[in-house]
Amino acid sequence: MDKDPRVQAATAHWSGRFVSNGVPLADFQDVTNSIDRWEVWCEAWSARGDIHEKLGRESLAAGYQLSAGQHLTVASICYHFGKFLFVQDPEQMQVAHRKAVECRNLALEYLCPTGERVVIPYDGKTLYGNLRRPTGIDKPPVVVMVMGLDSAKEEMETNERVFLERGMATLAFDGPGQGEAEYDLAICPEYERPVGAVIDWLSKRTDIDSEKLGIWGVSLGGYYAPRAAAFDHRIKACISLTGPFDLSACFDNMPGLTQAAFIHRSKAGSKDAARKFSARLSLHGIAEKITCPLYVVAGKLDRVIPHEHALQLADSVAGETTLNLVEDGGHVANNRIYKYRNQSADWMADKLVIN
Repeated sequence: MDKDPRVQAATAHWSGRFVSNGVPLADFQDVTNSIDRWEVWCEAWSARGDIHEKLGRESLAAGYQLSAGQHLTVASICYHFGKFLFVQDPEQMQVAHRKAVECRNLALEYLCPTGERVVIPYDGKTLYGNLRRPTGIDKPPVVVMVMGLDSAKEEMETNERVFLERGMATLAFDGPGQGEAEYDLAICPEYERPVGAVIDWLSKRTDIDSEKLGIWGVSLGGYYAPRAAAFDHRIKACISLTGPFDLSACFDNMPGLTQAAFIHRSKAGSKDAARKFSARLSLHGIAEKITCPLYVVAGKLDRVIPHEHALQLADSVAGETTLNLVEDGGHVANNRIYKYRNQSADWMADKLVIN
């Protein structure tokens, strides 16, 4: 039997993201080679997550706390990648998601540096995040990390690390339509609202410097982050990783799984309604309002969000802008992280730590 085209596409295009964000390469190869149908995707990745979870719990029972945190983080990422686009089976997706959150929450206190699960009030609901502070710094600057359409805070370990190593705290949170908030709250095009609630909450903390606050956004978060920066000038620097300038311009050409996830998480109910909804995710007339320094990453081989969107963002901003165009990069340039991840973290450190 021929492989499901969705599994073929996953095997061909997702290895960079999975591996760069913490999935062992052998696990990616084992799982994708072992399945032929998309319908067993979540089950297969959950089984792989269970292997790492058991290793983590065994390490914890033996008193090896750092190893426990590391194993449990990998387990969380495997569970996450089981559910991240599995919207056709919401019940199975939610079971895997609960495991991802459970494992990452358990891992947080055993990581180096440790993490704290935080609760942020928003519009009568609750947003959940993971706050981590670099070791040995009493009141560090902080980077707010904004998720995309299918990412969640449980996927952020390797992305957090580059900021933590450079003296910045990180707050990765699930906003409307994302992670733990996707069940109660639809995608919010006006993303300055949840970011504003997060910054309000951070401003009350005495263990971080909310006056030195940057924002980082990945994929659809690469739209959300500059959108928030345009309206909230408490943001001192912004990184946009291959986000859309106008989502409606690329909606119809999105890969099928991505489009299905947008329909589901926007709670639009149909493709036509989702297409109409996508027009609200636009930086036309908004990008010009960004006054903080902006770092824009684009993968020239991006098949999800054409790199021209990043070029349009960079051209629309009147202030300081750095464009990192990765010629051989795919979506989020996950296949070439060495061409932007450290560079963008250094740039953020220049804006928040050194200045």
